[in-house]
Amino acid sequence: MALPAAATPLYNHPLPDIENWLNQQGCTQDTTELHCWRIVRPRWEAEIVLEADCMVVRYINAGTDGKDMQRVFKYSLSRQDLEEAIFSGP
Repeated sequence: MALPAAATPLYNHPLPDIENWLNQQGCTQDTTELHCWRIVRPRWEAEIVLEADCMVVRYINAGTDGKDMQRVFKYSLSRQDLEEAIFSGP
């Protein structure tokens, strides 16, 4: 399945395309809460929640004090912008 162009806002992606994109980035979907995803990278890990109007990304233990760091991204951002912002880490 081919994804829309990377410059396309995420709100113009069908849900299966968003899920495919998250899989391509190495995310795994929660089996009971299908709107929740998790990614583990060598230097950081995060939970991604697909809300109705935004993506909420919570980087686990990423703050200077060891607390979680949360960022919210609107679906009006392009997939490329989201990819750069989310998957570059906290």
